This record gives sequence, C-alpha cells and structure tokens, in this order.
Amino acid sequence: MKARIEDTYAEAFDGLYSRVIVTADHQEVLERAAEDATATPSIVIGRTEGGIEKWLDKQETPDGRKGAILQFWGGIDESKPLEESVKKFEKELSYRIRQDILVKPFTALFDALPKPGGKIGMMERVGHCGDGFEWEEKRYGRNMIVIPLMVSNFLIERELGYAWGVMGANFWFMCRTKQAVMEAGRKALDAIHQVPGVITPFDVCSAGSKPETKFPSIGPTTNHPYCSTLKERLGEESKVPEDVHYIPEIVINGSSIEAVKEAMRVGIESACNVDGVVKISAGNYGGKLGRHRIYLQELFP
Repeated sequence: MKARIEDTYAEAFDGLYSRVIVTADHQEVLERAAEDATATPSIVIGRTEGGIEKWLDKQETPDGRKGAILQFWGGIDESKPLEESVKKFEKELSYRIRQDILVKPFTALFDALPKPGGKIGMMERVGHCGDGFEWEEKRYGRNMIVIPLMVSNFLIERELGYAWGVMGANFWFMCRTKQAVMEAGRKALDAIHQVPGVITPFDVCSAGSKPETKFPSIGPTTNHPYCSTLKERLGEESKVPEDVHYIPEIVINGSSIEAVKEAMRVGIESACNVDGVVKISAGNYGGKLGRHRIYLQELFP
C-alpha cells in the first residue's frame, strides 16, 4: 500500500559546511574515525554536526588508501557578521578532527570541496597539536601539515575549504509498526545516500523537536503533539493520525537545494511503498528555523 503524502512543506535553513576526505591504512580504523567524527548531530545546541557522504576506494583518494568523504556543518548566526560564524565553525571543526580522527593510528585528512567560498587554516587549532615540532611540506600535490605523534605522523591539508549549503530539510514517515519504522528507514537511507552531496546527520531519528520549549537551557524539546504515547493525555491537541504509533524523522543536509530536494524525493519514494507506512509528512515551524520551504507534493510533479 502506498502511503499518502501530506500537502505540507519541510523547513530548512542555510549553513556552513566543509567536505573532507579521511584515509587510513586499515579498514577498521577508517570506519571508526569516520563514524566517531560524525556521530553526534549537535547543531541544535550550537555545536557542529557531520555525516558520511561516501566511502572511497584506493584509486579515489589522494594518498592511494581507502577513505571516506565526510561533511561537517555549522549554523550561521544572521544577527552577527559572517566571520563570527566562520570562527565558531573553525573551532568546533577542530574538536572533531583532533578528538576523533587525529587520534586514530595512520590516518590523514584532505580537503574535498570543489568550489569553496573560503578557506580555514588548520595550523592554529590542529597543526599545533605537534607542540611546535610540526612542519609543512608538499605531499600528493597538496600543502600538508605533518604532526608528529607517538604512533606515527598525522597529515592534514594546510587549509580546508568551506561553503554554504542547506541544512535541516526533513520528512516524517508515520508508521503502524516497529517493523515499518526500521524497514522504511533503511530503504530511505539507502536511496538518499546514492545522491551526491548530501548527508543524514541523525539517520533515522526518533526525537523530532520543536522550537518552543519550557526548558530553554536544554534547547529544542519533544514535538509533543506528534507523540503517540501522549495521544490520550493531549486529547484534541494531539496531531497523531489514527492507526499511527510511530513517527520517525530523517533530516537531510546538502551542498545545494537541488541535492536536498532529490534526496528527499528518493527517500520519500522508498519509504512510501513499505507496508505499515501510513502517511508522509514533514516538520515546519512557520519560518522560525529557516527561509527554505520544500513542498513535499512538488517533489513528485
């Protein structure tokens, strides 16, 4: 049974992102570095989030080792000069690199952004992990920082590019069963990850939120009208349809609005045809989160 697509829109906003390649000698180290560095989607609390865009074969990387393309994203505070958002992004990005990639044996990091809007130097916040013993040299046709570590040297490109993209696009698939949640989620993610230039920072997310909250120190809290376990307690305030028990969300960040729309389209199409998926909808908040409105039905002309 094909699920009904609601006549609504997903709200999305502009963000800064870097696109990098991480490589390693060993597959298990590569996977751990890529997954650790992108594991915490924390843009909602003012930090940086990431995702794995694509796994790479040896012939696709600068140093001839297996690798992965990662994206890291930061928000833009439109009330302040852009330079302040870039500086904050630089700081947060350095944490991810230092704590999750540099510490893994025999890894390296390269820029992978084709048309950057600007560049972030890596010496101040990452290179100086060498405590002054780091140096620069040309390798693989790139300007690299070499950081001596107790296991080996960590190599990172001297500058990483950043650009502007679209964050927070989303869709919800309303399900009758747990099985539908997992099967539809898996199929949607498989389809989305075939679209170049996009990531899904939460993968299948159980915790769709709303901007309004009784607890500002926490940040966004549960979107309570859509919690099926609150349906009886909320009464008429509940927005959970009949025969729906679970409403998971998939959030998409992408290098362009076109890439994001295509990812939404193939993800929704894949989830729609899973038995137990009743309806497709999306999160929108009256323009409180961003200027982009992606109408679901317009994805299927």
